[in-house]
Amino acid sequence: MENRPYDLSQIMPAPPAVYHCLRTPVPPQIDGNLEKAVWQKAPRSSRFVDLVSGQPAPLDTRIAALWDETCFYLAFWVEEPDVQAHFSQRDSFLWLENDVEVFIAGPDCYYELQLNALGTIYEVFYIWQQALRRGSFFDRPEFDLYTREVDVLGGYQDSSRWGGHPRGKRWAFLDWDFPELKWAVRVEGSLNDSSDVDRGWTVELAFPWKGMEVLAQGRPLPPRDGEVWRMSFSRFQSLEAGGRRLEPAAGWALNAHGVYDSHIPECFSQVVFSLKEIEL
Repeated sequence: MENRPYDLSQIMPAPPAVYHCLRTPVPPQIDGNLEKAVWQKAPRSSRFVDLVSGQPAPLDTRIAALWDETCFYLAFWVEEPDVQAHFSQRDSFLWLENDVEVFIAGPDCYYELQLNALGTIYEVFYIWQQALRRGSFFDRPEFDLYTREVDVLGGYQDSSRWGGHPRGKRWAFLDWDFPELKWAVRVEGSLNDSSDVDRGWTVELAFPWKGMEVLAQGRPLPPRDGEVWRMSFSRFQSLEAGGRRLEPAAGWALNAHGVYDSHIPECFSQVVFSLKEIEL
C-alpha cells in the first residue's frame, strides 16, 4: 500500500508544549555554565518525553529560554551518566551519536541546529519547495539553488506508515550558518571516559535577532508581547542493550510528535514571548 502523508490532526498524542519566555535585564555570558543567576531564575521546562509515545524519557533533559533586545537565549540541562562525543568537525552527522537539537520555524521555512558534548555544531536551513519561487521572499543569493550546497528532504522518518509532510518536500541548504550565533558546552564529569559516572552536560546559546530576519518573514524582531513562535527542542541518544546498539537512536523532545520525525513544524512547541522580566 502506498504511504500516505501525515494527518497532522491525528498524529500527536497531546497538544504541543507551551513555554513562556521571559525577558532578561542582563545578557548571559555564553560559556556553558548554567549556575549563573539568569538561568537559575529563568523558568525551567518540564522533562523531555519520548518523541513518539510521549512517555517520560529515562534521562532527564530540560531547557530554559530568555530574551532581550539583542538575542534569544537558550539553555539545555542534559543528564548523562557517561558523556560521549566524538565528532569534532563542524557539520558532522551528530545525530549518529548523542546530541541536542533546536528547530526554529518560520511560516514557510525552518532552521535546524544540532550540538554534541564536544561543542561541535551542525546547521541546516529548510524551505518548503512550494515557497521558493522567483520573486518570493526567499529569492536571495543565500538561497540560490545553483550556487549553494543544497539537498532535498522528503520528510519520511516513520516510512513504514507515513509518506511525509502534506506540504511536500523541502530544499535543505547545508551551507547556511546562523549569523553571529554563539554557543558553549560544559561537561559535568569526564568526556569519553566510561570508568566513572558523570552528571551530564549543559549547553548555552545566543541567537541574535538580526540573524532571525529570514525566519521572521516580516514578523517583528524581537517578538511582541504575547507573540508565539514555533520551536522544537529535542535530544537523540545512542543506547545499547545486550552489547548491541539499538536502532534507531532514542529520540526525546519537549513534547511528542507522535511519529519518529523531528521535522514537523506543526508539532513544534509554542514559545510565548513575554515582556515580564526575571527578578535577579
